Amino acid sequence: MQIDRNQLRLFIALFLLFVATETSANAGTDGGKLFAIHCAACHGDKGDGGIGIPLALPDFLTSVTDDYLFRTIRLGRPGRIMPAFQHLSDEQTHAIVKHIRSWGRKEVKLVPGGAAGNAEKGRDIFARNCARCHGPLGKGGAGTGVNFTRLHDVPIVAPALNNPGYLAAASDEIIRTTLLKGRRGTPMLPAAKMGLSGQDVDDVVSFIRSFETQVQKADKKAATPVEPTLITVSAKPFAETVDIIKQAISARRLRIIRQHHLDDGLVAQGKENKKQLIIHFGNIQQINTLLAIDPRMGLFLPNRITVLEQEDGKVIVTSVNPLRFGNLFNNANLEHTSKELHQIYSAILEEVSE
Repeated sequence: MQIDRNQLRLFIALFLLFVATETSANAGTDGGKLFAIHCAACHGDKGDGGIGIPLALPDFLTSVTDDYLFRTIRLGRPGRIMPAFQHLSDEQTHAIVKHIRSWGRKEVKLVPGGAAGNAEKGRDIFARNCARCHGPLGKGGAGTGVNFTRLHDVPIVAPALNNPGYLAAASDEIIRTTLLKGRRGTPMLPAAKMGLSGQDVDDVVSFIRSFETQVQKADKKAATPVEPTLITVSAKPFAETVDIIKQAISARRLRIIRQHHLDDGLVAQGKENKKQLIIHFGNIQQINTLLAIDPRMGLFLPNRITVLEQEDGKVIVTSVNPLRFGNLFNNANLEHTSKELHQIYSAILEEVSE
């Protein structure tokens, strides 16, 4: 699989975002430098978008307040790719907001509150006009705004409206203004071009605001801690365990891509511990699917299982726990595929523990 220039740039940007060595403290309160460290990898150096939404669009800059930008940076978008930058000081966060503002000179003009909206009517209007991009439940578009051959013509995935970070940051006036004005440079049309009246807009605003009840219910559910790894003790000797794992991988129509000793490259050639082996496996379709959902999944692909024989003769089989991927990358779109991967890993480990 060839990697083109855009894909390579994307991976480099995400790698820098994930393991950035320059700290916020080094940047002080320089908004441009802070944006470059924390935001540019997703939103583009000049705010023209990519994985994250384009921030430099005139319709965006004139329809959101500084408070909205501040809260968005601080709260992020739980379950989406954008993390919460709570470690930034107020001064640093305001500096980033000021830098974003430097791209647009027009003042913010919000449409004041309209008539009382009807959330039930808004639900139907939303389903007809908004759900195609924002999802039927307002969870946002899938993917990351980038594919593996080119940047999308419109470098944006529809944002999540049914999201605690968005709902806490966006006032009714901001939502109303966005609906009325649309977003030039994105697929979102102004309400009038969609045939919506002012009352229709107010109904949709009420429907979007009703998401807060769902968010509150979700927050009350205590998240069950998920272990970072899957570990089992094999009932077989080392060599037999390796054979069983390879058979289990092949039986699931997955290809063994390569294998190597855990300490390869760390010790002199020929001195590797032969009883510590990593087996890489998967298939191109699976890998492409996961990378399309979130390119950072490349850190864990191809799939891999590690087999270790301890000094006491016990054979340990371990792998990463895929159920951690969604939280690790703040990307709820990984939930379904992570569960599928977890079933594969668990089934393979179960075969050697019998």
